[in-house]
Amino acid sequence: MEEQQRRKILIVDDEPSIRNSLKLLLEDRFDVTTAADGESALGIAERESPDLILLDVTLPNLDGMEVMRRIKDRSRDIPVIMLTGGAGVRAAVQAIKSGADEFLSKPFDIPELQRVIGSLIDKPGQRQASQAIGDFGALVGKSAAMQKIFAMVEQVAGRDTTVLITGESGTGKELVARELHNRSSRQSGPFVALNCAAFPESLIESELFGHERGAFTHAIERRLGQFEVADGGTLFLDEIGELSLAVQVKLLRFLQEQEFYRVGRSKPIRVNVRVITATNKNLEEMVKAKSFRQDLFYRINVINIPMPALRDRSDDIMQLAAHFCRLMQARYNGREISFSEDVRTKLLSYGWPGNVRELENVVESLMALSPADVVELPHLPPRFSARADVAGTDTAAALAGGLAYEDAERLFETEIILRALKRANFVQTRAAELLGISRRMLRYKMEKLSISERGELLRPGPKHEN
Repeated sequence: MEEQQRRKILIVDDEPSIRNSLKLLLEDRFDVTTAADGESALGIAERESPDLILLDVTLPNLDGMEVMRRIKDRSRDIPVIMLTGGAGVRAAVQAIKSGADEFLSKPFDIPELQRVIGSLIDKPGQRQASQAIGDFGALVGKSAAMQKIFAMVEQVAGRDTTVLITGESGTGKELVARELHNRSSRQSGPFVALNCAAFPESLIESELFGHERGAFTHAIERRLGQFEVADGGTLFLDEIGELSLAVQVKLLRFLQEQEFYRVGRSKPIRVNVRVITATNKNLEEMVKAKSFRQDLFYRINVINIPMPALRDRSDDIMQLAAHFCRLMQARYNGREISFSEDVRTKLLSYGWPGNVRELENVVESLMALSPADVVELPHLPPRFSARADVAGTDTAAALAGGLAYEDAERLFETEIILRALKRANFVQTRAAELLGISRRMLRYKMEKLSISERGELLRPGPKHEN
């Protein structure tokens, strides 16, 4: 029975090392077939009706663009992920405009690859239906706070202007950005999301604007930046407050002129991109501290959508929990769980410093680890236990108000990262998978929180009042 439920993936790439690596990575969860050229791929797709196709842009005999077009002509419902090297990025952008669902650049970020595959293959043939899973696209909530957000998104989605989404980490800012894109005239174009905090300052300019071959050491080929990749669609810049002042100047110029310079190129490049930004920082305070440009702040803050913290929309907590249970059912062999009255009370009274993302992670841990289908208090993670609240720990101090919110948030992030590292035996790629983030984001968080590769704190955590 379990074998019948396994989804089928077709990998199409002329490089044997890529085909074999991807097959090894995916065959534990999926039935994997490979093809080395476009003609073979079309034959396999016709015979086996795969649930998802990983398709290289550059192929012998019949290129990936043509293969993708023919596959989509036969069945628009089969998700196609384009695989590109540096020289094939422009073709991948065109492929997305022509119907490809996602594209990934080689070499792959494994957690990102798995995330993209999971998001597309969990609901094969139901991409339109998946938009109706939540109350407003992928967003969930019947509280007054969320109804206000839904109304704002509906109102501004069609306006081709910049939007700044503000709110704490984990409140769903990227989901709002995706809804703005999906409800706009750009919905058929690419939606490209970039977390500015995931790249060191030395690389973020190249990531945004691209570079020419030889522009700097190790620039062995021309690379298109995310602005060019997003041409005709939407570019979502998360953690905008992490950009250096030098990159802020270049971003401001693009917003004013709709053109930019690739690193190492003397001629400007024009693209048609809507920019949506997000931050969990107070940009007005950063402007006063001269760490964020005032002119850029005014330019990105044309429309502001403030996302409420989960503690401020507690009416949605149990609805969100049930929503995540439904989403994860297929991943956990159809398992259904429910919550006892005591657990419901605990979930409703908890402060949720990690917001909706934390709730999603808690639900997944219960789906994976709860010994019973009715979750009781002892089944909850340790931070929910009465002992944790009264043991005089830093967590207790945070809940009692002995810590400033930023320190409490830092404490929470430190705790979950340390636990993930320990559970993954300090293999960072695996720890990132457990946390649902990229390895680059995990590295950024570890450096920010002063966590060593062996899970040691390199400096004391936040102090609290006795």
